[in-house]
Amino acid sequence: MLTFLSMFVFAQTIALPNLDLQPAAPISRQVRQPQEEIRPLPGSLDTTPVFNSNSPELVQRDGILLSTFPPDDMAVASAHLNYPLEGRFDMFAHHIARGLTPDDTRTLYLGILVHNPTDETITLEVLQGATYLSQEAPFNSLPSYVANPLGTVYSGPGSRTMNDLLREIRQPQWPDKVRIPAGETYLLANVPIPLRRLTVPVDGTLAQGSLLLPLVEQATVTNVSSSSASATVRSLVSEDRPLPTNGRSLLLRVQTNGPVYVASLAMYAPKTETGAERVPTQAEWEYLLQTGDLSGPRDHPPTDPNSRFFTRFYYGRVAGVAEGSVWAAQLTDSTESQDLTIPDPGNRISYVLSTVDRNTFGTEQVQSAPMLVRYPDTAYRAHGNYGVLYDLTMPLHNPTDDTQAITLMIQTPYQNELMENELLFSNPPDSKIFFRGTVRLRYTDEFKVPQTRYFHIVQQRGQAGEPLVKIRIPPGQRRLVELDFIYPPDATPPQVLTIETEG
Repeated sequence: MLTFLSMFVFAQTIALPNLDLQPAAPISRQVRQPQEEIRPLPGSLDTTPVFNSNSPELVQRDGILLSTFPPDDMAVASAHLNYPLEGRFDMFAHHIARGLTPDDTRTLYLGILVHNPTDETITLEVLQGATYLSQEAPFNSLPSYVANPLGTVYSGPGSRTMNDLLREIRQPQWPDKVRIPAGETYLLANVPIPLRRLTVPVDGTLAQGSLLLPLVEQATVTNVSSSSASATVRSLVSEDRPLPTNGRSLLLRVQTNGPVYVASLAMYAPKTETGAERVPTQAEWEYLLQTGDLSGPRDHPPTDPNSRFFTRFYYGRVAGVAEGSVWAAQLTDSTESQDLTIPDPGNRISYVLSTVDRNTFGTEQVQSAPMLVRYPDTAYRAHGNYGVLYDLTMPLHNPTDDTQAITLMIQTPYQNELMENELLFSNPPDSKIFFRGTVRLRYTDEFKVPQTRYFHIVQQRGQAGEPLVKIRIPPGQRRLVELDFIYPPDATPPQVLTIETEG
């Protein structure tokens, strides 16, 4: 949950005492970057619904994470939002499991149920889909920019999951099409978030009721991080033993030919009479849906965006259906223009990305997706637009009499709503990582050869960034550049896209 405007904290961290064992951090200095202009991003989100399951992010008890089922005949009516989904929609989930003690290595399961309430068979198509654990995508320490042509560079499960979706991948465990008979329910996902290394598949292909092999190794990953940038999840207890922690990110692009209800649920693996863990069955998931309450612990309630008086502004975490899966935009001088005129030599223009309430770099543009339905104690908007595809086209035009060199950068300035045509950075930047994910650039080079390049970016708060590409545009000529990325849950918004003309 985001407690201040500039921090999306996915997990709290207790810092180690300062024993002066490390060299002192270098003193940073503020850097003001003059801008020709800081612009709101043209375009808007589409109307595709997104089933967004992110609250509670930290899950430590069985229960319902998000249910769009009707409340009829349910034990806890308030846990069901009664919102059918139909046609194209997305399913996004990001949750973390953490032991209650250093020796707690129970396996938490994430289940997704899809119900057909009609009198006819409904077909569910999984167009694209990926899910990863922190074990499968550790938070590797990476340089600021790494070429990622094969998709093998990632840092965190959100980074890896969004990278797959950017390449329109559907992992083999996801079905191409599923026919759900009238009145029936389909178990779409039954995936573990283990607190120990398992020797069985963790991609959801292990059959219902199958045994999870006995514990052979103490728990997994303790550096689970999400949209809070570089925070290490390390809850210290006696003897400085960390609580075992693991996380999972999931994103599916789906389509149906009729209305369905969807629910995500959390359940600790049931145990056999001998105490061995096993995979939950669909019947157990359906029973939990019908009899269970919301999972917990609950995140801090959000601050109403229209509130004018508050001591701290809490963004909250998302649990509901958001509106908007793609932000498509053509960046031009105006709505009437077909060109994006490059800045004067030595100058730059920036477009804001993934802006949130009270953090827009002075543009007053909030890009967070609105919520169609939500629980009262969860976020008012889908802050961060996690899982949203940004599809940006730049028809760059050089109106001068000289060839100009243009660079494109992603940047992560410090929050500031009062500076006019300036962005604030620091050198060196803050230690907190605020962006980790892959972007795709497509353009035609000076030899008229089409280029497609993928870069994995890691940026700290206050980092001015480095050029992703340099494009030379002859006098009076144009170059079309496309930038695409899916905003990852391992990032903290907002950022800016900066176009600079070398002076």
